[in-house]
Amino acid sequence: MYSIGLDYGSNSVRGLLVRCTDGAEVASSVFDYPSGTRGILLDASRPSLARQHPGDYQDGFLHVVADLVDQGSSLADFSPDAVVGIGVDTTGSTPLPVDAECVPLGVREELRDDLDAQAWLWKDHTGHAESLEITALAHRRGEPYLRACGGTYSSEWFFSKILHCARVAPHVFDAAHSWVELADYVPAWATGVTHPDDIVRGICAAGHKAMFDPRWGGLPSTAFLAELHPGLAALRDRLYAVAFPSSHPAGGLAPHVAEQVGLPPGVVVAVGGFDAHHGAVGAGVTPGTLVKIIGTSTCDITIAPQGGTAVPDVPGLCGIVPGSVTPDAIGIEAGQSAVGDIFAWSAEQATSADFTGPDVHVALSKAAATLAPGESGLLALDWHNGNRTVLVNTRLSGLLVGQTLHTRPHETYRAHVEATAFGARRIIDRMGEHGIAIDTVVHTGGIADKNDVVNQIYADVLGREVRIGASGQMCALGAAIFGAVAGGAHTDVASAQRAMAAGTSRTFHPDPDAAATYDVLYVLYLTLHDAFGGVDTDDPAGRAADIARVMPALMDLRDRVRSGGSA
Repeated sequence: MYSIGLDYGSNSVRGLLVRCTDGAEVASSVFDYPSGTRGILLDASRPSLARQHPGDYQDGFLHVVADLVDQGSSLADFSPDAVVGIGVDTTGSTPLPVDAECVPLGVREELRDDLDAQAWLWKDHTGHAESLEITALAHRRGEPYLRACGGTYSSEWFFSKILHCARVAPHVFDAAHSWVELADYVPAWATGVTHPDDIVRGICAAGHKAMFDPRWGGLPSTAFLAELHPGLAALRDRLYAVAFPSSHPAGGLAPHVAEQVGLPPGVVVAVGGFDAHHGAVGAGVTPGTLVKIIGTSTCDITIAPQGGTAVPDVPGLCGIVPGSVTPDAIGIEAGQSAVGDIFAWSAEQATSADFTGPDVHVALSKAAATLAPGESGLLALDWHNGNRTVLVNTRLSGLLVGQTLHTRPHETYRAHVEATAFGARRIIDRMGEHGIAIDTVVHTGGIADKNDVVNQIYADVLGREVRIGASGQMCALGAAIFGAVAGGAHTDVASAQRAMAAGTSRTFHPDPDAAATYDVLYVLYLTLHDAFGGVDTDDPAGRAADIARVMPALMDLRDRVRSGGSA
């Protein structure tokens, strides 16, 4: 038996054909979104906007699944009938407006060129004012809705985007019968759903991004939504009242879709979830292990057992949701809004002849590896796309301190890598402050596969082993695991993980000397973090009060390291 896993990323759809007995990845396929700039629709007049065309999602499904089935035909033991299930993960929160027949407004002829009618990609921050409004209203009314998502609602999330649409594009808001997360839309489209009420919604998207929780009756109340906008209150009854884990079937593959991809009708399609959550399942996540899916941004996932010691509400975390990762555990999510994007941006700034050409990242990483921690005298903040965790503030931006007339591109590049590692350490520290201990870190994704300099810096900064996931398509593998469970090849997710999860391929150990230097730099990073992040700025004893010492301290550390001394 085989299953298919589809991973809808920011720029492409990636897919795997996986053998259910042992997790062997026997075929892979990629479809790059053709619309916009690398699949993203942008507007220079609205720099916080990031949208995608829903038609790209449909074309990606058809292309990738058909290609996987075609490749599988060369295997002696494969036939289309051997595919038992399809799993789907996507970016999120990426909601899209649909009409009463479940057709995305963005594919309708009259709205095809309307950016507000498209899918609102996770990295769209146009709803930043609305996110502040939602947060303030929840606190003012004493509502529990933000307890499970760190106390602050994000502009990246479901209701911020819909509320912003109601304000700036009422014609789109009024034309939408409902709004659907991409993770829910793809399975619905693939199974031929023709009315939004019939979509099987996933707890992953609902719990982490839409304030859904059975403890307070599902979605936020009509009264709460009405205070934000009357249209939101009316929309509530056209959304959903229940949500399911990704091990649950969303339906059977529709005949017209099956015919185009070469599969029999009725193949089970699992309930969708988010990429990082599925990637954690593919990596075999366990309590105490933090799985970091490192791409354009980073999403951090760990789990805690249900029924044991209660998981506390943790300020700044993206969500603590039962069933969002595996059905029998509490999913815990954090993340950083830009990581790979920062590396790419830093590489683009490198104008020296030594760092140009198609392998600029390789050249910069190689040169950066020759530097000792602290040698450059630089320290950066990793907020080029805002801060997702633990400050939850999209109105923050990047910062580089310590530049001189002698600063070189590879020094800047390394400083930005270190900044993302410091941001990752702050997340782990916040979890630890609230009793969620992280012993081991697993990196997955293209950067983890390709850049050992980044992996070693993270190990040194975090002071922990960093293990590298053995699959280059960990999110798609996790989706395939859910496809296998929903399709009946395995009885539950735990048994499917034992058979199919990828495990890790190699391990990076922290260097004691480098770790000691990074401990010093991390304290300086926290000073910048608190000062520019608005933490304890009125506290004379707080870290933010020490900001004046950062530049001299960086120079002192630089001089000691360059002279062969220690931190």
